Amino acid sequence: MQLTCTESFHRTMNLARQSPSRRVRVQGFTLIELMVVLVIIGVLAALIVPNVLDRADDARVTAARTDVNNLMQALKLYRLDNQRYPAADQGLEALVRKPTTGTIPPNWRPYLEKLPNDPWGRPYQYVNPGVKGEIDVFSFGADGQPGGEGTNADVGSWQ
Repeated sequence: MQLTCTESFHRTMNLARQSPSRRVRVQGFTLIELMVVLVIIGVLAALIVPNVLDRADDARVTAARTDVNNLMQALKLYRLDNQRYPAADQGLEALVRKPTTGTIPPNWRPYLEKLPNDPWGRPYQYVNPGVKGEIDVFSFGADGQPGGEGTNADVGSWQ
């Protein structure tokens, strides 16, 4: 339905004559309302963000434990096939590539597609003979230094 210019003008005038309560009013938010919302968001963020950051650290430690367990399983398979663990100089790399130095394993096969880094981006450590077990596989934790507490603590096969 098309309106002529005159009809459109009359409709506009009729709307203008209506009382303010009958007119549709478009309102925005006041500055006070926006400030209240921002304060609420700030308080929620202050309460939630520290908990979320702690969870990320816990997740990294859990991922390191899982990686260490997977490396230990691969090393046990290596030992079953070759009657010994890789030598210290062969390291964890022997799980991915056949060693060319030291005692060459007679029944070598790939035990992992690739070596993972720990959740902090550093390679896992391998000690043979181990200090805390027959062999040790471990990460130095968040700080990359031996020892430490909390997220800086070492994560190893002895745990």
